Amino acid sequence: MLNIKTIAILAAIILLVPIGLFAQESTFSDPSVDYSFVLPEAGWKQIVKPSATSPNVEYVYNDRREGYLEVRKLTVAKNAILTDVMRTEETKLQFLPGYAAGKEENFSGALRGSVFNYEFLRIGRNMVGRLYLLRADDTTVYVLRFTGEREKLKSIRNQTDSIASTFNVKGTKAVRS
Repeated sequence: MLNIKTIAILAAIILLVPIGLFAQESTFSDPSVDYSFVLPEAGWKQIVKPSATSPNVEYVYNDRREGYLEVRKLTVAKNAILTDVMRTEETKLQFLPGYAAGKEENFSGALRGSVFNYEFLRIGRNMVGRLYLLRADDTTVYVLRFTGEREKLKSIRNQTDSIASTFNVKGTKAVRS
């Protein structure tokens, strides 16, 4: 006959196995672009595929309100200061309804860069955005723009940080700024 300890261990195994099945990570890589990154959960679904003419890629996390990711490549002046690039990106955001700037932070992963947080309204809902600007070389900066409803995006912040941490450019030596 099974004792209480054995039953508890079996119950824990039965409960944890399905969690492991759903939390499978995958790597984004495409021959049309020179970058890759790791998606920490299967909930991320690609909605825009990059091509030779448009290197942008877009993902949603379950639903666009929960999390939306857009990756863009920027060509900047040689050795441009990331704070200046951030200000240019912020200028584009200032026309969003209810826009409120947040703070800027340094960020370090496979590439170094900055993170900028902001809030805005979309169809009467409180939304947040999180921009990661990652320097690939002297003239290239990648922008990872995450948006979602305030509480929902906040709940997957560890995933946005993870995606940005694993973002890397194939075959180039990253500049540490």
